[in-house]
Amino acid sequence: MNALRIRAAVTVTVSLAAALIVAGCSSPGSGDSGESTTQAAPMAAGDLQDDYQQVIENVLPSVVQIDASDSLGSGVVYDDEGHIVTNAHVVGKERTFKVTTATGEQALTAKLVTSYPEQDLAVIKLDNPPGKLKPAKFGDSTKAKVGQIVLAMGSPLGLSSSVTQGIVSATGRTVSEPRTEGAAGATIANMVQTSAAINPGNSGGALVNLDSEVIGIPTLAATDPQMGDSAAPGIGFAIPSSMVKTVADQIIKDGKVTDSGRAALGITGRTVLGNDYKPAGVAVAEAQKDGAAAKAGIEAGDIITKLGDTPITTITSLSEALAGEKPGDKAQVTYTRDGSDKTADVTLGEM
Repeated sequence: MNALRIRAAVTVTVSLAAALIVAGCSSPGSGDSGESTTQAAPMAAGDLQDDYQQVIENVLPSVVQIDASDSLGSGVVYDDEGHIVTNAHVVGKERTFKVTTATGEQALTAKLVTSYPEQDLAVIKLDNPPGKLKPAKFGDSTKAKVGQIVLAMGSPLGLSSSVTQGIVSATGRTVSEPRTEGAAGATIANMVQTSAAINPGNSGGALVNLDSEVIGIPTLAATDPQMGDSAAPGIGFAIPSSMVKTVADQIIKDGKVTDSGRAALGITGRTVLGNDYKPAGVAVAEAQKDGAAAKAGIEAGDIITKLGDTPITTITSLSEALAGEKPGDKAQVTYTRDGSDKTADVTLGEM
């Protein structure tokens, strides 16, 4: 993303943008009075305010605060059995949690069902779900449009039940999280970009449209290295609800993700540097037996430099290239072996 970097946070909030209603000019002889024109804006603003308040009333009871002992985040009630969906980076390595609902009542206890770091999603389950638990309604994120008004709900900086407002500023983004504890961060496709100011505590919450539907789980913020890696205002990302539902349904049913829908080469690799000390490709440390790469003749020691027409210089760039593919797709992989460039037609496997 040019000079910007992406950071994972244990939250997300959305910068408040004022709704400006401008009345149009009437043509001569239209019969409209100046008084009726000046009254149109306050009436329209009042209608929008009513819409916001109705969405908050409908959805906020479904958004919870999650205390994972060494981190604080948010979650969304998924069903009336007490399942809550959140980010994998919110739960971390914890197995038990304290959950506070929007009503602010005594914290409830919950346990991890499973975490799926590859998509930065996790499901936890309340030990004793209250009878008044209200599941959120998840919408179709593929229908999200640039300019669509959205509300973000969660616990930014520990301020529970906070609501902020912005718009969908882009769709279809592929974003990579930073590496943590030596492991590569998740690379997530089809992210919803929003004018969200990401703050610790709001990750795992809800990005909601004016139909009271959750269309994403706010997860990431862009940072600007020229500002000391501080947040870049107005650039936030949410995992699309379509992926959230796919992952959560599998976890709840089978206790794990059984069909990721994510393409893979079936290798373990590392970024290598060229003679100019710049990233120059991905060295294959291991080609898994019966994996996609091994079946195509790619071996340990080979250096992958291109997937299709996309140059590959780092592990992250390889992950981002694969994020746009599906298992079963065919792709030409360009690699170097013993100083010679070679190509292989690979039928991609599944992560």
